[in-house]
Amino acid sequence: MSANTPAAAAPAKSKKMLLIIIGVVVAVLVIGGGAAAWFISSRSHAAEDEEGGAPAAHKEAPKVAPTFLPMENMVVNLADPGGDRFAQIGITLELEDAKTSDQVKQYLPSIRSGILMLVSQRTSTELLQREGKEKLATDILREVSRPLGYSVPSERERAKAAAAAEQDGDAEERPAARKRTERNPVRRVLFSSFIIQ
Repeated sequence: MSANTPAAAAPAKSKKMLLIIIGVVVAVLVIGGGAAAWFISSRSHAAEDEEGGAPAAHKEAPKVAPTFLPMENMVVNLADPGGDRFAQIGITLELEDAKTSDQVKQYLPSIRSGILMLVSQRTSTELLQREGKEKLATDILREVSRPLGYSVPSERERAKAAAAAEQDGDAEERPAARKRTERNPVRRVLFSSFIIQ
């Protein structure tokens, strides 16, 4: 019997050793997975702390729908020779919120007069082209923003500022100018109708 005992003990010892190795491998995987999860979690928290929690606040803040303020249609004589061409234009303003809408309504008579003056300086040829309409929309945006205390740079001013920034190598000027126009609560000028006769 003593000859059979060592032979029987060897397979039992081998099974025990196999179970121990499997147990150690499983333990290493569990500990490694836990350490990886902790590392990733602590890294994302550190990034939020460095940015002051801004990404979380930005994600939580719901987007506010803009307020649209339609203006009465305007009929304007154009600057064509002979003075027989006119335009009928419907404008809707896209504003940041209802408060801005109330402010614009207070200045609506002077805004409307300024818009009529702008359109009356254009020719039908200008206004029939997309570029002419876009330039008019930018000019109207400037006219609407002026009474509220905001300025919208003209095409010439934007080109001059870009050229100066390139010459000076000052890349900070352009974002500052962009920031000023983004701050404007009058977002866009939309044409609801545009008829030229």
